[in-house]
Amino acid sequence: MSLTTSSGQKLPKERAGNTPAAPRKMDATERAFHEEKKVENVFDRVLLAKLWPFVRPHAGYAVASLLVLLLSSAANLLRPKLMGDVVGYAEKGDAAALLRTGWLLAVFVILSQVFGFIQQYLMQVAGARAMADLRGTVFRFLQRLSLRTFDRTPVGRLVTRATSDVDAVGELFASGVLNALGDILLLVGIVIAMLKMNATLAGVTFAALPVVGLIVSFVRKRSREAFRDIRIKTARLNAFLNEQVSGIAVVQAYAREKAMADEFDGINDGYRQANKSSVLYEAILDAAIELVSTICIASILWFAGLRRFAGTGEGAISFALLVTFTQYVKQFFEPVSMLAARYTLLQSALSGAERIFELLGTADVEDDGVAAPPRTGEETASTSQEKLVPGSDAVVLDHVDFGYKEGVPVLRDVSLRLKAGEKIALVGATGAGKTTIASLVLRLYDTQAGRIEVLGRSVTDWRRRDLRAQFAVVPQDVFLFAGTLLSNVAVGDAKPDPVRVRTALEQVGASALLAARGLDGVVDERGANFSAGERQLIAFARALYHDRPLLLLDEATANIDSDTEAKLQAAVDKVLEGRTAIVIAHRLSTIKKLDRILVFHKGRIVEEGTHDELLAKGGVFAKLHALQFKGD
Repeated sequence: MSLTTSSGQKLPKERAGNTPAAPRKMDATERAFHEEKKVENVFDRVLLAKLWPFVRPHAGYAVASLLVLLLSSAANLLRPKLMGDVVGYAEKGDAAALLRTGWLLAVFVILSQVFGFIQQYLMQVAGARAMADLRGTVFRFLQRLSLRTFDRTPVGRLVTRATSDVDAVGELFASGVLNALGDILLLVGIVIAMLKMNATLAGVTFAALPVVGLIVSFVRKRSREAFRDIRIKTARLNAFLNEQVSGIAVVQAYAREKAMADEFDGINDGYRQANKSSVLYEAILDAAIELVSTICIASILWFAGLRRFAGTGEGAISFALLVTFTQYVKQFFEPVSMLAARYTLLQSALSGAERIFELLGTADVEDDGVAAPPRTGEETASTSQEKLVPGSDAVVLDHVDFGYKEGVPVLRDVSLRLKAGEKIALVGATGAGKTTIASLVLRLYDTQAGRIEVLGRSVTDWRRRDLRAQFAVVPQDVFLFAGTLLSNVAVGDAKPDPVRVRTALEQVGASALLAARGLDGVVDERGANFSAGERQLIAFARALYHDRPLLLLDEATANIDSDTEAKLQAAVDKVLEGRTAIVIAHRLSTIKKLDRILVFHKGRIVEEGTHDELLAKGGVFAKLHALQFKGD
């Protein structure tokens, strides 16, 4: 609970304590930690089917958008015909018909733009709401992931899933990818109109379609792979940035700015290269379709010129027909070009969807307990605090074995029993397994062997929310959230009680802090504007405010100076009164009054007794005590 991994996660000290410090360098192990594996190919229709549940609640906007799209396509389809009529009436000198058709053309142009605005607005509303639901789902899923997942996954990679990957999927709506249906309908209408007007010219136009098909086929697989690479490189970039920002104090203290900048340049260059590939394939597609379109129009003009010079018979082509047809050709390749561009964006969106659903398919999530009642919703689920029965077992560990890594045990055959109202201390050298006990009791991790009970029930039979609602936890490294002093003391309470918060702060000796900051005092990110001692006082106030039946103190006074500790001791005694408490102690002077002391050594309980009994034994505790107070 007190050390930090390269991903920014807090780890129990015994995990980090077993690993000697090493110079900072990008070795193969670290590269493997930051690098992300490629996701297996998933069929597009499967991904789209997985996205549908997020779109379905907002399908009304999407349906309305598609209906307006049909009107817009119809208006666009009539424009070339009206333009040809304008030319024809001009050739005939029919001023009245020319004016009438000109006004009608202006109306259709305006309607086309109005329909386009409404359609795009409705589609983006549907997309924004669907992506908000998807992002919320990803966030709630991250909260359910086990701590083991956070231990081995860079935080920046997980953040990428809820941010840039969701944004990539959102491009399906923002860029109008779903308008492909309108493009297809417009193409069908144009094909019918062109065939009715002149089948020979239409044949010249359609001869270019196989070329377009070959180009799209060439780009399709390559662009999808390029966008997958972009998503991987984005996750790695975010993971590295998160690590460096979190550890900026260490970077600056050891003058590692230049080395970290060079390392970032390497990661950034990979990200640039990935984007360069996607831009290349997109440019190839756009340029190729534009080239085919231009060649097609030139061929039609050449062919029409031959027919026009051939005479005025049945095969001749009028100027009005030529204008109309060339406009249809331009419109024919516009949806083809848009379909190609939207297909490229679809590849980007689906590559993001692949990574999101790969995360959501992770099986390493916290369950709610096999005997727990069915949940009716995360937000509405209630958490109740149980009553302690005097003389009953509050916490029991029965022959517990545990290790964070396979083959590396941290706890070996640990058994202990706490009665209601009893207060015990866990002491021992760093890495002995003390903090792991707290993690297992809270079920942050599950045991490999043995059984743990809290208030007479196995921890696996508790809903995790209800289990943790029985404990007030005061860690050594206190995390404060950006907000106010009021919201941080009452963290987790939807409606903080200012009176209770003020009382709790006063009881822990934080009257001066309260007077200086006030309940509405601003708390910066991670409590950077508070000292370590002030953050610890706030943590004690949290414990008092929530008033839970069980108390876990994880070296809670390690970061407090002697003067503050003296002021705090009376409040600590009051907090402990009438509660079952597990105190993980570093300062042995703070545990003299506790009922029992359990001494851990290499994952086992080697001694047990009161403070005076253990000193009299002259064993491990006595040696720890002598080392800590040898200066006296």
